[in-house]
Amino acid sequence: MTTVSSIGRRSSAPTVTSPIKPILRKSTSSVLGTRARSDDSDGADEDAPPAKRQKKTVAFNEELNMIKEISGKSLEDAKREVRQALEGHARGDDEDYDLLKDLFAPTGKQLTPDEEDEEEDEDGEAPKPQDLMVYVVALTGSVPLLGRSCSGLLRSVLRCSWLERDESFARAYIQLLAALSSVQGPLFAQVLTMIVGKFTETRHTSAVAGFAPVDPETKKKWLHVGLKYLLELFPAGQHMILNLVSTKFPYTEESKAVHMEYIDHLLRLKDARPELERDIMELILSRLVKLDVEMTLDLENDDDETTRAVLRQLEASDAKNDDDDDDSDADSVLSDDDDLTEQAKRVLMIKSKLETMDAILDLLFSIYNPVFEDPETPEAVEVFQDMLSDFSNVILPHLKSRHTQYLLFKFAMKSNQLMEMFIGTLFNLAFESNRAPVVKQAAVAYLASFTARGAHVQSEQVQMITKTFLGYIDHYRASHTNCRGPDVRRYSQYYAYFQGLLYIFCFRWRDLIDRDLLPPSLDWDDPASFIGQDLPWMAGLKSTLQANIGSKLNPLKCCSPVIVDEFARLSHHLRLMYIYPQIEKNKSVHLSQFFTGSYATGGALRDTGFEFDDEKWAHLEACFPFDPFQLPVARRWLDLQNSYVSWQPMAVLDGLEEEDDEEEENGEEDGEEEGFVEDTATDEEEGGM
Repeated sequence: MTTVSSIGRRSSAPTVTSPIKPILRKSTSSVLGTRARSDDSDGADEDAPPAKRQKKTVAFNEELNMIKEISGKSLEDAKREVRQALEGHARGDDEDYDLLKDLFAPTGKQLTPDEEDEEEDEDGEAPKPQDLMVYVVALTGSVPLLGRSCSGLLRSVLRCSWLERDESFARAYIQLLAALSSVQGPLFAQVLTMIVGKFTETRHTSAVAGFAPVDPETKKKWLHVGLKYLLELFPAGQHMILNLVSTKFPYTEESKAVHMEYIDHLLRLKDARPELERDIMELILSRLVKLDVEMTLDLENDDDETTRAVLRQLEASDAKNDDDDDDSDADSVLSDDDDLTEQAKRVLMIKSKLETMDAILDLLFSIYNPVFEDPETPEAVEVFQDMLSDFSNVILPHLKSRHTQYLLFKFAMKSNQLMEMFIGTLFNLAFESNRAPVVKQAAVAYLASFTARGAHVQSEQVQMITKTFLGYIDHYRASHTNCRGPDVRRYSQYYAYFQGLLYIFCFRWRDLIDRDLLPPSLDWDDPASFIGQDLPWMAGLKSTLQANIGSKLNPLKCCSPVIVDEFARLSHHLRLMYIYPQIEKNKSVHLSQFFTGSYATGGALRDTGFEFDDEKWAHLEACFPFDPFQLPVARRWLDLQNSYVSWQPMAVLDGLEEEDDEEEENGEEDGEEEGFVEDTATDEEEGGM
């Protein structure tokens, strides 16, 4: 026999001065005169026998229960009434059965702070709490009599407002749930579904007539006392609960308050069942990534005015300091308010998603931060390994994620060991042959972005990563000598590495210089002092870039023009190479001529909505995951001053470029500073292709 000593406890019976009438009618030995089954009855077979007792039942321990006699009615009398109601229902007499169902009808209501005060002042003439509790106890002992024909009663029991009552009722009700769960598997699934369904219903104080108002914390406590108890009794329920919490997770359109309430319940479940921690944290992270991607796409698809409006809304929210109990402005978006334009509704919806994402990420930072106070501990290393696993499975595949990955960035900056673990993971993902191309390209973007933006990435590490990239693109070029011309679809992996190289150079070009060979006159901390100097670049950088830029793969044509232009400026003024002639020549190269099949005729492009004459779609997207962090609340966790490399364009270049423009106008620029071999697609085109 399984007892419920973990939740029940001995308590004296409540004192009641006047008896009450039985809630159910007194039964008779005859069924004559009873009313027929109503149209809204359970609809099960009237001749179906009561359910057989199962092999395993959870017995109700009367010694541990606090209910012996209530309002003059003994527990035995209540048990007899409940049993007669169930037996009568099995015979087709539903009068007592329907009354029993009505007893459990939900009656709780949410209260505002003002209503709480009024509720406490009422004289309490409503039905007493014990009127229902005695039948909860009695029904617990009669659970084996509940057959399939009692589904209506079971639905009513599971809809009962049990969290809005007192502690004694909560304990008795939890024991009823345990007894129901022992009867059959589907009932256990319904019980767990009911509990998870309440994860978004506990953030307000609520009350039932005759009970004092119950605050959110108390409701959460008893909800998880019951859930923990059920999972201890039925360990197989862990798989069911994971599926349920994933299915019931709030939609992205739900408010921040709803999301945070739900996640709070998930974290309580994690604390109660540590074996579920990895699954729960991965679930939270995956939904955060989904929000992150949706918000990024929303802002990309809208015009600049919408983006500015969202930022204004966020600033207004920060000024008001809205508390967590207030629903997001998205609630007004979802309403049928005719005063709001479609753009205003969209602005508020995007703002709501951004606030939700900001709050969730801020919470995750607060959870992980204490673990990494000492990043060298075995616990910190183990947790970071788990984070790397979640990164590989959840974050990396979604290159549109803009903020979630900063969890890895922040804590990787904590120590050289963690940073090397992150870089090593990215290398494995980028170079393993069995990885999908899209995963490899995403890993390359992450590796280049982390190298460029991570202030604690040492010069030796920057050079090692750069050499690896140089080796890859040169091997790729040598292996594709039959290349007809630039094709971002066919050679996307190559262009991803080349673009990553350009991006690293733009941020970390000083780390690609042999410091031991620098003239003493140069000031390392003054980038402008390097302009116009003959610098000792790391071995292989200049020659490899030249060979690839001049190849038929023509990477400058396919990489993002923004990155190419910035690289051209810096490499020219730092005397690495002069690539403007190649950029000019590329203007006459039409990428469409190198596509085959339906792409050659433009059919596939028209099918996907692309304009055939617009080649912007053929450029590799400039998507680097550690671009500036924009969330206003969560950014407090990032040490952007010391651990993040911000883009700082050199103003001195503007003056130099003005001089270059004047020289070009006077015909003094001959464009032959570098003179690398030109075997590009342009030459083939001129040769009659």
